[in-house]
Amino acid sequence: MGRLDDRVALVTGAASGIGQATAWRLAAEGAAVVLTDVAVEAGEAVAEALRDSEAQAVFVRHDVASEADWEIVCATAAEQFGGIDILVNNAGMGDLETIEETTLKDWQRTIDVDQTGVFLGMRTSAPYLKSSGHASVINISSIFGTSGGFGTSPAYHAAKGAVRTLTKNAALHWAPEGIRVNSIHPGFIDTPILDSARGTPFWNTMTELTPMGRLGRPDEIAAGVAYLASDDASFVTGLELYIDGGYLAR
Repeated sequence: MGRLDDRVALVTGAASGIGQATAWRLAAEGAAVVLTDVAVEAGEAVAEALRDSEAQAVFVRHDVASEADWEIVCATAAEQFGGIDILVNNAGMGDLETIEETTLKDWQRTIDVDQTGVFLGMRTSAPYLKSSGHASVINISSIFGTSGGFGTSPAYHAAKGAVRTLTKNAALHWAPEGIRVNSIHPGFIDTPILDSARGTPFWNTMTELTPMGRLGRPDEIAAGVAYLASDDASFVTGLELYIDGGYLAR
């Protein structure tokens, strides 16, 4: 028996990286998985691979900043698998500019995806979570939701910091109803989004700033998600789980 047998997980940004690893881990633990992403071809391929491994999985194209898309995704989860027990708000995007270089358009898009998307996910899935009996929400924030990083990427830092405190607010609001809400704060993780940085001074900087001397793996974040999604974390809510190789211990 898996820890997540008979449960339904909705994972955003599941076409690659942390989201893909999370979908595989939750499926391995027994959950049926609804994968969402704007990358349709890649997302469909992950869902097909999961089904080939005898997991229950379906992919839905999804812009997390869209209220209408959230309605469709949650309705699909209910139609396909009967509801939503686990919500993983993982989809996100970054920015690299300084405050002076950041346009309002770029600022707003990052906030829409990284911050508003999390709010919409929790709001839209609320009726399903309330009827679950063992609901768990895991919001993927970042080490840069707590620290100032390199002094760049202001929209990303602002959004991830908001996710950190929004998680605590929702945890307090839903605690009487048995819905647990926690955030995970990854450090530097070796995902495809960093492929262009391999072998560059920035890659070396990330490694040097991580006390464990390496970048993390997506499956290491997925393991944290699986813990928080399961009954092993039944008395855990409002937690900030840092999976960062010691970065914030400095």
